[in-house]
Amino acid sequence: MWITPEEVLLANALWVSERANPFFILQRRKGHGKGGGITGLLVGTMDVVLDSSARVAPYRILHQTGDSQIFWSIACGSSRKEITGHWEWLETNLLQTLSIFDNDEDITTFVKGKVSGIIAEENKSKAAQEDEDSGKFREAEQKMRKLFGMPGEEKLVNYYSCSYWKGRVPRQGWVYLSVNHLCFYSFLLGKEVTLVVQWTEVTRLEKNATLVFPESVRVSTRHTEHYFSMFLNINDTFKLMEQLATIAMRQLLDNEGFSADRTLPKACKTLKNVSALKRDLDARAKNERYRALFRLTPDERLDGHTDCTLWTPFAKMHIVGQLFVSNNYICFCSREEDLCQLIIPLREVSIVEKADSSSVLPCPVSISTKNKMTFLFANLKDRDFLVQRISDFLQRTPDKLWSDGHPLALSGYSVSPSPSTTPLSSSLPTPTGAGGEPSQGRHYSPSLPTATQGLLRIYQKDDPEDHGPKATKEKMKEESWNIHFFEFGRGVCMYRTSKTRELVLNGIPESLRGELWLLFSGAQNEMATHPGYYAELVEQAMGRCTLATEEIERDLHRSMPEHHAFQNEMGIAALRRVLTAYACRNPGIGYCQAMNIVTSVLLLYCTEEEAFWLLVALCERMLPDYYNTRVVGALVDQGVFEELTRECLPLLYEHMQELGVISTISLSWFLTLFLSVMPFDSAVLLVDCFFYEGIKVIFQVALAVLHANMDTLLDCTDEGEAMTILGRYLDNVVNKQTVSPPIPHLHALLTSGDEPPPEIDVFQLIKSSYDKFGSLRADVIEQMRFKQRLKVIQSLEDTAKRSVVRAIMTDSAFSIEELEELYVLFKAKHIMSCYWGASCTAAERHDPSLPYLEQYRIDLEQFCQLFGALGTWLCGTHTVTLAARHFRLLDSNKDGLINFKEFVTGLSGMYHGDMTEKLKLLYKLHLPPALCPEEAESALEAAQFFTDDDSPQGEEMKEAGEASGCGDAEEKKEVKDYKYYLRMWAKEKEPKIETIKDLPRMNQEQFIELCKTLYNMFSEDPLEQELYHAIATVASLLLRIGEVGKKFTNNCAKKPTDTTYTQAPTLSAELPQPEKEESNGESSSGQSLVCKALAEAQLETPPQQTSDEEVKDDTSVSSYSMVSTGSLQCEDIADDTVLIGCAGDQQRRGSTLDGDWSITFEQVLASMLTEPPLVDYFEKKGDIQARMATCKMQRGVERQVSSSSDHELAQLST
Repeated sequence: MWITPEEVLLANALWVSERANPFFILQRRKGHGKGGGITGLLVGTMDVVLDSSARVAPYRILHQTGDSQIFWSIACGSSRKEITGHWEWLETNLLQTLSIFDNDEDITTFVKGKVSGIIAEENKSKAAQEDEDSGKFREAEQKMRKLFGMPGEEKLVNYYSCSYWKGRVPRQGWVYLSVNHLCFYSFLLGKEVTLVVQWTEVTRLEKNATLVFPESVRVSTRHTEHYFSMFLNINDTFKLMEQLATIAMRQLLDNEGFSADRTLPKACKTLKNVSALKRDLDARAKNERYRALFRLTPDERLDGHTDCTLWTPFAKMHIVGQLFVSNNYICFCSREEDLCQLIIPLREVSIVEKADSSSVLPCPVSISTKNKMTFLFANLKDRDFLVQRISDFLQRTPDKLWSDGHPLALSGYSVSPSPSTTPLSSSLPTPTGAGGEPSQGRHYSPSLPTATQGLLRIYQKDDPEDHGPKATKEKMKEESWNIHFFEFGRGVCMYRTSKTRELVLNGIPESLRGELWLLFSGAQNEMATHPGYYAELVEQAMGRCTLATEEIERDLHRSMPEHHAFQNEMGIAALRRVLTAYACRNPGIGYCQAMNIVTSVLLLYCTEEEAFWLLVALCERMLPDYYNTRVVGALVDQGVFEELTRECLPLLYEHMQELGVISTISLSWFLTLFLSVMPFDSAVLLVDCFFYEGIKVIFQVALAVLHANMDTLLDCTDEGEAMTILGRYLDNVVNKQTVSPPIPHLHALLTSGDEPPPEIDVFQLIKSSYDKFGSLRADVIEQMRFKQRLKVIQSLEDTAKRSVVRAIMTDSAFSIEELEELYVLFKAKHIMSCYWGASCTAAERHDPSLPYLEQYRIDLEQFCQLFGALGTWLCGTHTVTLAARHFRLLDSNKDGLINFKEFVTGLSGMYHGDMTEKLKLLYKLHLPPALCPEEAESALEAAQFFTDDDSPQGEEMKEAGEASGCGDAEEKKEVKDYKYYLRMWAKEKEPKIETIKDLPRMNQEQFIELCKTLYNMFSEDPLEQELYHAIATVASLLLRIGEVGKKFTNNCAKKPTDTTYTQAPTLSAELPQPEKEESNGESSSGQSLVCKALAEAQLETPPQQTSDEEVKDDTSVSSYSMVSTGSLQCEDIADDTVLIGCAGDQQRRGSTLDGDWSITFEQVLASMLTEPPLVDYFEKKGDIQARMATCKMQRGVERQVSSSSDHELAQLST
């Protein structure tokens, strides 16, 4: 390519001049192309280690003038062909012009201007670049694609210098991290190492430091482990690897491919060696940490953060921390954990102003809210810019959602929206009214029983102990929270401190529970910004009947049946509406068991709409992937819990692993947040802590439960005993401070023994969990989740593979190992098609709700690639045509996709069928539907001809029969019809076995296509000459058989009208009946066409695979192409056959297809059996293991070459 002219001082250092003229020099890098030796090895090694651009562009053109020692680099090329094109252009267009100039400086100025103009024209003609990557990075991306054969769709994220450990020897090179692959390349003194690993194949990714591998990254797949070390910054590299592996796991889980963020702001300047994708991924990681820290919605995007101090009126001091600004929120988090946290929605901000600076309070900013709270931030580095950014976001903030003076605007209660309301987020389905406008004032039907407040308040019965010590304790809790609200504020803008955590751990009062759950979970913000959304979903879901609604109906009466709130229609109806509304909002999850239990508890303390948004927060943010079809999130946290048990309780862990208890018990604990295994009044306190602290509380309590029962669990001898011990312990965790009437716990009733075990105070259990395991950190849990997620998802993929193999192993002749390897290749092709473009979307190809057998499907393009790699019938240029016919034959439902079972069925016929089965498959590939309409136009016309041409005699006989037997038929019609349909139904139930007699006849054009396929199929076979002569003999024989059959059919058709319709030969019913007999010349036309087609098939030569570095000899052709047309003129071909060289009328008649000519499969099979070479060819068994091994070898190779030049010379010598 042309490059911006750059000055070169030493023109011949490490370069060899190949061509020269008075103004230009064409050079080749030493060690590339001709020559090499030790110099080439050293230069090649240096280029790889130093990441030289010469590795990508080993050719260049320099400009020089006269005796000047200064050269200008004006073009470079990756191949000889590319650089030669530039050289020829220069010689043609510039040499004559340059010879006119007298001054060398003018020549140089003219050349530089000309090259710059060419580059400007090329850039103008190109489409606008989607990224702003630096030239150095684009060069690295081009290098990656060249080294590893990646298409243009594969985007490089970053690349790093490192060592790859092959055995105990490190190979210094470069690791390239793309969106879908991890690639490594090294070239050291002739040793070339190339490694390609798909991220979807990674089962383990960890950073470790050992004596053998100091500070290394280990990348594990199902079969191998790869170690990389000697990174300049191993932490950054490992974080990027984690992100890319997570994207791949998400793709396996729900088929979500990676899409670049188009709204990412452009960098102020192009960063060297940092791609736009890397910036995108870094921004995503920051956004995820920001949203998790403050429990914000998934569409929230961090704009920036800065160090500052916050004045806290309750402590009368400045707290050091960080201020975060995003499109809808201003957040603050103290540097010291739990000291102070603050969330200010921009919709509540009324004033942002710069306060007066002083030595005590430098660069302050004051933010006031609508409920008269003021927050003072100071020590801001760039105060003016911060205020301007906040002002910009405030201008974009929609109109206020709540009335200004409403006393409960920030107290967590539902408030009627104002007429001008916020448009719904694009991430949610927009509820629309009848006129297409967003509906706001829509409510439920008045006839529906609606829970406008928590069900517990509606069904709270008068308790005689209303003024007892428990009620007093509850009122004291309420008063403590009211004091807290007075000091720290109430609502979304409340200061959250360690004092807040203490109050939560002591139990939230029932009257405040719903409000505080909404506040701590972040659901309050979503509900405030989407008024009317829940009501619209309820109306959309009403009357729908889906799989999710059926499951919901089945579980409604199993949701806390012991609680009186769910023993009547109001509670059940409220639960139904919330669950069906969520299933309507998120069809990907729909409904999962355990959601009913959690939602029923939410409804006890919240209104329906509040419960809905709490469920959204649980399923989509706080418990990610918990409630999908495969409960992946719960399985991941189960693995995290096992790892935590191994670290915190190692002795118990070993014993529990022997019993297999941890995996059994923990799943129900996490899915229902202990609500299904612990008395309700106790478990709801854990839910309080969960909404404030997150999942770490559940881990802490689970570890505390195991620790409390360690001695008895160590004495257990089987799984059942351990389960009983833990079950009885949890049944007796009590809340002695509850004011609600006791609710019987069904699990406790079923597991109670003779002696009641001691009661455990839930407050003591929570306190113990914080004392012993309170050091758990959220970021450590996330790191452990990543490691377990890889393991869980790959384990689920293995389970799917085994299920698919078991389902089809009885119908296939392949072994289990072969089927598993085929499944891996099939799935890899599907996944590759998802991220490298396809004819249909990924969602159409992969539906997780389908059975495992039908989840992955491929289209025609991917099938053709697999057919070429694994098929036994390779026909040169004809292979793609044959693969397309095979695909149409397998695609029974005509949706353009085939699943794995259909794919294996197609391969099985080629590899494991006997000669009859293989020929039957080959025969069907040349009949509709395998033969497309364009290929078989004549066949379709013939079929249409005889479906339209009904025999008049037959019609008359049919009418006569109907007229004569009308009366009898009417009398017996009902009985006959009844028995007839029963018989037909029985026949439909029976599996239909296709025999060779069921195959339709083949017309002349289809036969010609079959012969073409056979002739192409025998190329490069050791016995190809014998096979060609054999097929010529068989083709001639079949032509004669078809001619005889045609004459017989025509003679039968010309006979006088028979008295009985049923005596007509079967052939006459299958073939069209011409009006007159063909002449001898016409009867031979079929043979002439076949001979012509076969000769053309013989002379077809596949295009030579010419590279840019070599030119093949045009006279070299494969051995089968040397068969001349004369070789077709064997003894078996009739004397009157019209040959290719015939002219005049004979040739014109020979180009007309014979519509009456046809043969059967039995005739083809019988003819083939007469030729031993054909019998041996079709009886030969294929070796699919070798072909699958070849496919695998393309993933990672290590090869020894002396130098790049030797590699090129080897190509040129072939």
